[in-house]
Amino acid sequence: MSSFFTAPAGEKKRKRASANEAPHKRVATGKSTAKPSSAKAPVAKSRPAAPKKAVERDESISGSDIDSDDGDHHIEREDGSEGEEESDHEGETAAEKRLRLAQRYLDKARQEVELEEDEYAFDAEQIDRDLLAERLQEDVAEAKGKVYRLLASKLDFDGAAHTQFRWNSGTVTSVSVCAPYAYTTTKDGYLTKWKLQDLPKNQWPQTTKKKPKKPPAPPKKKPERVCFNRANPTKAKDKTYQGHTNAAILTVKASSDGKFVVTGGADKRMVVHDAETLKPIRAFTQHRDAVTSLAFRRGTNQIFSASKDRTVKVWSLDELAYVETLFGHQDEIPDIDALAGERCVSVGARDRTARYWKVPEESQLVFRGGVSEKKSYKNRDQQVDHDGTMDQVAMIDDELFVTGDSAGTLALWGTSRKKALFTQPCAHGIDPPLKPSEVSADANADESVVPTPQPRAITALRTIPYSDVILSGSWDGFVRVWRLSEDKKKILPVGVLGSSTALQQLDQAEAQKQKEEAKQKAKEEKKKEKDDSGATASSGEEGQADDEASVDGSQDKKKKQESGLIRGIINDIAIFERGDRGRDGICIVVATGKEMRLGRWKVMKDGRNGATIFEVPKVARRAGAKGEDSGDEDEA
Repeated sequence: MSSFFTAPAGEKKRKRASANEAPHKRVATGKSTAKPSSAKAPVAKSRPAAPKKAVERDESISGSDIDSDDGDHHIEREDGSEGEEESDHEGETAAEKRLRLAQRYLDKARQEVELEEDEYAFDAEQIDRDLLAERLQEDVAEAKGKVYRLLASKLDFDGAAHTQFRWNSGTVTSVSVCAPYAYTTTKDGYLTKWKLQDLPKNQWPQTTKKKPKKPPAPPKKKPERVCFNRANPTKAKDKTYQGHTNAAILTVKASSDGKFVVTGGADKRMVVHDAETLKPIRAFTQHRDAVTSLAFRRGTNQIFSASKDRTVKVWSLDELAYVETLFGHQDEIPDIDALAGERCVSVGARDRTARYWKVPEESQLVFRGGVSEKKSYKNRDQQVDHDGTMDQVAMIDDELFVTGDSAGTLALWGTSRKKALFTQPCAHGIDPPLKPSEVSADANADESVVPTPQPRAITALRTIPYSDVILSGSWDGFVRVWRLSEDKKKILPVGVLGSSTALQQLDQAEAQKQKEEAKQKAKEEKKKEKDDSGATASSGEEGQADDEASVDGSQDKKKKQESGLIRGIINDIAIFERGDRGRDGICIVVATGKEMRLGRWKVMKDGRNGATIFEVPKVARRAGAKGEDSGDEDEA
């Protein structure tokens, strides 16, 4: 039986296509230029040619047997160029190769940046600064845990648009964000999931090239409630129940991967929920008192919990397991914060200490506050009788953090020094003095019985990680913005979060309306008067009414400015960035309530239980802005 291997070489020769015929698909079977052999050759003589056939097969695979194929010429050129490139770099070392590949990556990425078309166009000067190299430096700085983002001058905090939303609930104690969802907790035991709205430019995208006939719908501002879960007090004695059994849920945190939502409550439980449905997964009962604060390690599912039992516990949500307990505080721990490293910072309320925990080394650094020097104030309203308790903490990077206390002092700390680097007293001002009638039951009470006005406590504190932006809240009605100085040794005020121009326009419109109503009323009274004396009196009344209206308008304006944009006590602040690396600004969610988060020693009857969303845009770029900004910073 004949086969390919036993057939004579002449029969195995492939026929060439004629010039008129289209070239057929090439199959690597043998070299077409081989010389024909005799058809009568014996089978035994064809066996020694096997090594030659293997060589011929390799040559045919390289694509060099058909000279008339244009595609083959193209392949040869590509193979030749690649071979030349490889031959050029044969003698390079490993370091030179890494440098060459990195340079190729940067050149390619730079071309993509130049070709990218968006509203923030890059000019030649910025490209010359090599933005890609800066991004690599930022990644290295974040890995080292240092401040590398200067955002305070790039965000328009004064022009932030705000939206308030509320629902029938108790005091909102905490808020956490995992874009595009926000999670809130209340004192009446509700855990609620909200879907935040996109920016107006992204809500109604145009799907066709034709110009729409109707104007676009107005953008949505208020978030939509997705689902909620509530504590069940009837399950307090059920040890198998995995949810909360007490009404008050004090804190909430969402994981960065969007899988878990963790809450802590007054029932001494830390409950892990499914982020999609808010169904309880596991309840941990290792704490002996209320769980007051939670903090995720950035980018992981490792979480730290603080409690009134004076301990900090470490958990791993990937295994749903307890890891270890950290001891050291002498009083309850109202707040804790953490970043990417295995580090966390907690504050101990009345023990007036902040402790920087090094978890792998099983050590801690103690920073003692509340021993600031007594200052003599010319104004009696600025005197402070006590140093207060440390209630709030937020990490800036792995070496810097800020704290806030009940005396209204904002302090900057560094791990290389045990004393505060900088303190800002009365960061949110001082409460107005009480009236003598509110202090004493006497009809004619003396002013000496009126106590010294006290500063407003800092009830919420948050930072943008690895940046120079710091946000603080109290019950003065504003979220105040601070920035870290260039030498990282001071905290400087930036402004107040919210649109001050909108408030001024609203106040002016109300004052003008009141003035017009007073004038109209005076004119009607003037028409009713018949005699000249009555007319004169009415004209006097008109001027008096105008004066009273202007006074009332100014008083209302002053009162509204004092009350601020936010009605109630700010109990928590959450921040997330819009777009890639905050290209479209940042979004800030503020939780408010009539009562404080951990007690009722401060109650605002005119406050609101709800939340406020601030959309902070980026500062519009313009020509010559770089020089102006640098000049302003030098003057500051």
